[in-house]
Formats: sequence, structure tokens, C-alpha cells
Amino acid sequence: MTQRVYLDWNATAPLRPEARDAMLDATNIVGNPSSVHAEGRAAKSALEKAREDVASALGAEGADVIFTSGATESAALVMEGRGLACAGVEHAAVLAWCKSELAVGHDGKVTVTDPARSALQLANPETGVIQDLPQGLAVSDLTQAFGKIPFAFNWLGIEAGIVSAHKLGGPRGIGALIVKRGTDIQAKLKGGGQEQGRRAGTENLIGIMGFAAAAKAAQHDLDQGIGEKISGIRDSLMAALESGAKMVTFPGRESRRLPNTLSILTPGWRGETQVMQMDLAGFAVSAGSACSSGKVRPSSVLTAMGIATEWAGDAIRVSIGPTTDDRDVMRFAEAWLAAYERWRQRNESRATAGRV
Repeated sequence: MTQRVYLDWNATAPLRPEARDAMLDATNIVGNPSSVHAEGRAAKSALEKAREDVASALGAEGADVIFTSGATESAALVMEGRGLACAGVEHAAVLAWCKSELAVGHDGKVTVTDPARSALQLANPETGVIQDLPQGLAVSDLTQAFGKIPFAFNWLGIEAGIVSAHKLGGPRGIGALIVKRGTDIQAKLKGGGQEQGRRAGTENLIGIMGFAAAAKAAQHDLDQGIGEKISGIRDSLMAALESGAKMVTFPGRESRRLPNTLSILTPGWRGETQVMQMDLAGFAVSAGSACSSGKVRPSSVLTAMGIATEWAGDAIRVSIGPTTDDRDVMRFAEAWLAAYERWRQRNESRATAGRV
């Protein structure tokens, strides 16, 4: 049986071995970080070491790292009730708390008129388009950028950033909100006063230690130039598809993009159909962000970029990672092009029959 190929890293990245080892180590820590005895102090020490490691990987030394259950909770914690402006290219977890009123160009770039009252992602999960964040921005979703491109929270000039562990090879169910020290954050979960009174509940130490280990490993990969390798594989795939399929386009290709992300749009060929066909062929891809790709509707990201509504559901996303093999990507290209040719021939046959 042909081995399956995973090409959906933006939905969730495979767990890094460093994260798995750290999580196993965490299971041996029996204390509650809020307890004052020796076991509790050991747990507290591990928690704060992980917090420092996440802050360091983010370039956020001196900022506050508030651990949450993930990016969705982080977005709610920092955005609820603020009425921030945003664009239609944002993830649904951010769109739930803001007014989609910022202009988006055909290249996927967003124009921000009032940074202090706006939210803007650093990188888009579907197209990979990287934004130029204005100084003084209220909130930025850093989830897809973290671990994929170099940046430093302290140099972005933003008030708050949202991150999630499983997008960079950490465990699911753990994330963080990063805020400038002294920023007023009102707790939504209240009780024991953990996380400096901003997020109550006993800390998920196993998840947090896995998060920190994954963040360190991802930062090491970036320092070693992994982005160049990944972008080369992505660009080879784009060239192969473009040479064999006349109707294919790549939304956001005019802009700087995440090195691992390729949006593939073929007008008239439904994205969910392509996903199913590729799944049967042994390849895991998606029809957009994982949180919305299971719903048969046009992509809000592509419609915000000005792509016609009837075509905005005709895209798939390929997203790769540090362990992706270029030969597997070329195998995907062969399978996709074969499916494309079958689809093209069916369309031509229907058109011919219609003229008879």
C-alpha cells in the first residue's frame, strides 16, 4: 500500500519529538504550580522556565506570556468587547470579535487606517500572505507565522499577539496570549488567580512544556535556514502545477508569503472535490483553514481578496513542513495533474455535448 503524504501542516503540524519528550518528562512532575511545598515549587519552576522559553522564541523577553487553551481562547481574551476593526482575511477565531471593514487588495495585503483600534494577522493560513504590521497595532494573530518566519514580538510594535502550539509541532489544546508588560487584560475565566489573575485554572503543565520545547525546536530550525529549503520545495510544486495546468492560479503569489504555503485555485473545480480526490490518492490537503474547510461555502479569505464568489470555493491549500520530502511533493503534483486532466476532459465533453 502506498504510504500517505501529509501536506496540511497549517491545519496542525505533526508533534515534534522534542515536544513529545518534554511532555513525557512533565508527567513525572507531580506538584501543582500553585502549591507552596517542594513538589509545587518544582512544578512552578518548570512552568516559569517554559514561559521564558516561549517568550525567547517569540522575541518577547520582558513581555507577559499568558498561557491559554489555544489561539481561539487567546483571541477572545484580548478582543471581546473592544470593537476592533479587521479584514475578511482573518481567521474565524478573530473575525468573531471584530468588525470586518478593513480593505483588502487583490494581492491579499490589508490597509489599516487606525492601528490602535485594529487587528491584523501577521500571516494568512490559506494564502500564506505576510502583512506589514503598522506600529501601534492593537492585536495580531501570529499563529501561522510563529515558527515559520523569523520575527520578534518586541520589534513588531504591537500591543498583543496570539499564538498556538500545534501549528509549530507542539501539542493541541495549548496556546498563549503575548502582551506588552502592564497591558490591562481582564480575566474571562475567574477562580484561583493563575496566570497573574488573567486566566484562572490549574496550568496545563504537560501541554505547556511540550509547547516550549516545540517553540525552541522551531526557532532552531529557522536559525538553520529551514525556510529556504521549504520555500524551494513549495516553488518547485508551483512550477510543476503551472506548467501542466493552464487554468490554475495561485492567490497571493504577488506578495511575500509563508515559505510553506501554496493556495491553488482552479475556477470551476470545487475545492472539496479536489480534497476528496487527493485523499483517495493518498495525500492530505485542505480546502482552506481547518476550522472552516469542512463547510461547503466560498472562502472568506479569497472573496475578501476580490475573487468571484462562484470561484472562491474552488481552491485547495498545500502546506508543508521541515520533514516534507520534495519527492513526495512531486508525487502529489503528478496525482493532482492527472486528476486535473480528467476534470478538464469531462468539462470539454460536456461543452461539446451542449453544442450538439
